[in-house]
Amino acid sequence: MESLYLLIPLSVLVVVVAVLVFFWMNKSGQFDDDQGPAWSILLDDDRPVQSPAEPQENTDGKTVDETPGKVDLAKAGSDEPASARHKP
Repeated sequence: MESLYLLIPLSVLVVVVAVLVFFWMNKSGQFDDDQGPAWSILLDDDRPVQSPAEPQENTDGKTVDETPGKVDLAKAGSDEPASARHKP
């Protein structure tokens, strides 16, 4: 029973310190931008900038022009994208 005389004021002190730290962080702007850092990780581009004369290689060793699924519109004979040609 005597331990409660120590634990109750100690727990109240811990709660007061936690509330003060929360308000101090809130006042200093810690919670102003909660989505910016998350988007910055997703949109971060760490690839080095290359000049257009250098062919860019993928991880499998193929150049970008040899990547399957990429259509060069000049070679395909049309200036409009494929989605514009195939309207239902």
